[in-house]
Amino acid sequence: MSEVKMSKTYDPHLTEKRLYDWWEAQGYFKPEIDWDRTPFVISMPPPNVTGELHLGHAITASIEDLMIRYHRMRGEPTLWLPGSDHASIATHYVIERGLANRELDDLLEEIGYPLPDDDRELTRWDLGREWFIKLGWAWKRKYGGIITDQGRRLGTSCDWTRERFTLDEGLSRAVRESFVRLHRRGLIYRGEYLINRCPRCETALSDLEVEHEEELGKLWYVRYPLTSGALSLSKGGKWQVASGKWGSGNWAAGAEDFITVATTRPETILGDTAVAVHPDDDRYKELAGKMAVLPALERRIPIIADELVDPGFGTGAVKVTPGHDPTDYEIGQRHGLEIINAMNPDATMSENAGPYAGLDRYECRQRLVADLEREGLLVKVEDHIHAPGRCQRCGTLVEPLISEQWFVRIKPLAEPAIEAVRDGRIRIVPERFTKVYYNWMDNIRDWCISRQLWWGHRIPVWYCDDCGGLTVDTVDPTQCEHCGSMSTRQDPDVLDTWFSSGLWPFSTLGWPDDTEDLRYFYPTSVMETAYDILFFWVARMIMLGLECTGETPFHTVYLHGLIRDEKGEKMSKSKGNVVDPLVVMEQHGTDALRFTLLTGSTPGTDMKLSLERVEASRNFANKIWNAARFVISNISDVGFRISDLTDLQSAIANPQLPDRWILSRHNRLIADVTRLFDDYNFGEAGRQIYDFLWGEYCDWFIEISKIRLYGEHDEAKEAARQVLVYVLDRTMRLLHPFMPFVTEEIWQHLPHEGEALIVAPWPEAGPVDEAAEAEMALIMEIVRAIRNARAEYKVKPGQCIEAIIAAGEEYELLSSQKDVLTTTARLDAEKLYLARTVGEKPTQALVLVVGGVEIYLPLAGMVDLTKERQRLTMEIEEVVEGIAGSEELLANEDFLAKAPAQVVKREREKLAGYRQRQVKLQERLQSLQD
Repeated sequence: MSEVKMSKTYDPHLTEKRLYDWWEAQGYFKPEIDWDRTPFVISMPPPNVTGELHLGHAITASIEDLMIRYHRMRGEPTLWLPGSDHASIATHYVIERGLANRELDDLLEEIGYPLPDDDRELTRWDLGREWFIKLGWAWKRKYGGIITDQGRRLGTSCDWTRERFTLDEGLSRAVRESFVRLHRRGLIYRGEYLINRCPRCETALSDLEVEHEEELGKLWYVRYPLTSGALSLSKGGKWQVASGKWGSGNWAAGAEDFITVATTRPETILGDTAVAVHPDDDRYKELAGKMAVLPALERRIPIIADELVDPGFGTGAVKVTPGHDPTDYEIGQRHGLEIINAMNPDATMSENAGPYAGLDRYECRQRLVADLEREGLLVKVEDHIHAPGRCQRCGTLVEPLISEQWFVRIKPLAEPAIEAVRDGRIRIVPERFTKVYYNWMDNIRDWCISRQLWWGHRIPVWYCDDCGGLTVDTVDPTQCEHCGSMSTRQDPDVLDTWFSSGLWPFSTLGWPDDTEDLRYFYPTSVMETAYDILFFWVARMIMLGLECTGETPFHTVYLHGLIRDEKGEKMSKSKGNVVDPLVVMEQHGTDALRFTLLTGSTPGTDMKLSLERVEASRNFANKIWNAARFVISNISDVGFRISDLTDLQSAIANPQLPDRWILSRHNRLIADVTRLFDDYNFGEAGRQIYDFLWGEYCDWFIEISKIRLYGEHDEAKEAARQVLVYVLDRTMRLLHPFMPFVTEEIWQHLPHEGEALIVAPWPEAGPVDEAAEAEMALIMEIVRAIRNARAEYKVKPGQCIEAIIAAGEEYELLSSQKDVLTTTARLDAEKLYLARTVGEKPTQALVLVVGGVEIYLPLAGMVDLTKERQRLTMEIEEVVEGIAGSEELLANEDFLAKAPAQVVKREREKLAGYRQRQVKLQERLQSLQD
């Protein structure tokens, strides 16, 4: 028990850092390996090293810390392994922006880079690969710890001695080992495929790194001439329009027949190799199999029929560009179409774009559309809502391009990953996401893992300049493994960040080495993350875990929802509705934010966050602080000592009904909260703890205990103190995973055994006393009825009133709890008449019936009858006027005909409310008549 007196108010600024530093210094975050006990392990989803704390981090850390603290208190060796991700694309974006703004000159000087004399913008190409990587490490040393330090503010009880970074030497070796194994099994290959490319980040992207959100665009309708009639074959064998030169204004003048297509990207017309229609579309059945001529380039292309075409889009005829659209690529593969790359990797037009070669894609669009209009081929332009792909990192419009990249052959990895969930080795919470997982995994495509970046794990493949062979190894080779040549060069690309992240649960524990940590802590227990990266990360961890270790990386996947603003809208800086968790914690304390996030969310469901809810959580922290101050103030002066109270019912000689009731309710709470924790229903567990502490312990038991604490019987006082301390102690244990700081601070002031609440045993539920709960429920219902009556009649809070109670069969119960009734309902003890029955029922009294108990509250003792009659008469007159006005309005045929239906409905509801109010007021006035 702390000798420092509790302050009048709880101040998180004076508590949080002090307690966190003490916990860490005491080693409470670090588990001891005990081969006789099964550990509980969570691998923290590594935040990007470039990141700053946001609400996504906050809810992730809060949920995971809750699980960790719960299992630690259950006595399990508990490891929460922290770390951060090198985040290739994000880091490139941040550093390149800093180079351009010359904000990183201090770091460039630190690493010895010769800065230019002028202030011109710098690019990564100015530095070159070696200098850029050095700059990346310097940036990481200076800024990379920000997200970790901010995470500590949330109370994250991770084992910081095991902190990992995805570019650490050990994790880098794991990446190479897994790459080589997969390559030797034929599961990694190099091929030319249609990939997503970000021109801004200058790299390939996986499908999951491309975001699609609806936006307003344009739909251009363009006519393609048919080859019949107006077209002739030139001497060179090239089909062209008879009228001649493109751009002359009469290129298609001789053409009589056209097919019109609609496109959102006119610049890709230059890569078209077909026009497609649906085989069942009667409008185009006669055209399928014929030829059309591509505007601008005069290339003859076939008109094909394919079921992927949507007859309802545009004209029902679509251009097919296999080199620049995933659907078109699929159509092209099926029909054997030529793939033409009309665009360069930097989104300028390639040499295949003819007269538009070298132009930026948007400039090309502008010129081509103008030329199409000049040639009479542009039919119309419409506004169009679509969802183009944009780079997840920088927001640039992504270009699908044919490119040679490295891929993981994913089907052989996906099949065992599907089976691991299907056979129950891995459980997904909530269960509905299991179907989403199956659907995505069943339709998964090969994973593009190469990125045209420098910061990251460089692909461990070396090309021989002499024999052309590939050397793939875990260590840098000195010569070609095929011909022995010394002339080898490493692949310049780095691996997708998600490749190394996919190894996180076991690479962080020492894999591929046979370490003690790997043997004891792997497989881990729970993978907790947001549902939006189920495929980005979770599925890949399952696939790579099974492939590399032969075991599932965890037994449970817990998916939390996203945090939206109080209106349910996505938070964004542009909307101005972003909530900064650091600001919230500074204003209201970490516990308030954590409790709000944990109790306001359910698995897999988005939550609406309002600052009013955070304030309510802060008020809850203040409520339990004040309750603890009351308890401690009543034990500090009497030499109270903690004793063995595991069975408090037996320790107290004559437990009173309130004691039996609160202990039973407390035991029920422990059982329910433990069950809810084990079922991953953390929000409901927190809400039940809140209801118990505020609604039962504080509002009822503490108030009732004051009768004995302020009384004359020492034995009764001691019993009240014991129950107050016992229940508060054990409830602080239940609440600790939600609100670690305020609960630890309170617990340290309570009499306790052990060093810290963070490692105190989780309470075990005792017996439930159904009789005590039922009896106390009746007492509370009676008190609530009387309190409601007092409020209705506006009785002053401090005024005690007269009551006559016909208790019937509950006479003995109510007689034994007479002190409780008088204290909590503010009844006048000298004017409380309690009997089994009442002979003549009193007049001018309010009658309340609770169960089989009748309560009569003489109105003369509650209000001034004369004034109350006057007030009620005036109120009835106002209601009558309201009724008359509403009836007159509803009798007006013009109003009924012209007013909106909702307005009429509201007026009718208002009239019904007036009439109901009139009846109640008249009944009350009648009860006051002589």
